[in-house]
Amino acid sequence: MERLIVLDTETTGFSPADGDRIVEIGCVELIDMRVGAHKQWYINPERDIPQEAIDVHGITNEQVADAPKFHEIAQEFLDFVGDSKMVIHNATFDMRFLNAELKKDKRPPLPDDQAIDTLPMARRTFPGKAASLDALCRRYGIDNSRRNFHGALLDSQLLAEVYVELTGGNQFAMELSDTLRQKKASVEVLKPLTDIPKRHWPIPQHEADAHLLYLDMLQSKSGACIWLEDK
Repeated sequence: MERLIVLDTETTGFSPADGDRIVEIGCVELIDMRVGAHKQWYINPERDIPQEAIDVHGITNEQVADAPKFHEIAQEFLDFVGDSKMVIHNATFDMRFLNAELKKDKRPPLPDDQAIDTLPMARRTFPGKAASLDALCRRYGIDNSRRNFHGALLDSQLLAEVYVELTGGNQFAMELSDTLRQKKASVEVLKPLTDIPKRHWPIPQHEADAHLLYLDMLQSKSGACIWLEDK
């Protein structure tokens, strides 16, 4: 099982060396290239957020006035990330801020090689073309219409979709579609066995809802999902 954490931060500015701090962290878990849990932390930066930063991410001083400080969420953040690789667009920026915050809290830094930077990946895949997150969403047909501001959790969700595409998502969908066609053929062969009495194993509603979300993902990625045909 491969576990990745797609991560983004929003900050008060461009440089922790100039006193800038993190105001939001967003994380999305990818397990074997499928979306799992997500985490979001709004953080009191213990300083004013300049208007030019608010214009980018929309997070105001009032919104984070009662939010926890970084040292109060540091352990929860580290526990969630663990030793998983972190997928980050322009990783140098986010890693610099994260490690500056960890240093303030007298914690060891996150190693640079724990980060997978999608910016150079995108530039290698599309040489000479724009490699921003918005540009990649447009190129892959990913809906980014909700991105009025640069929110860390939303950007992590979009980057998770981009990363799947950058690493061969279309090929994955083709292979999945072939597998589904083979499964459908097998179901046709086994039709005479459908008279076997059904077993009744009730499952919690939240598990049923999660299963339907998974089937919807299969349908959107492969164009076919035999388990949804009767829905």
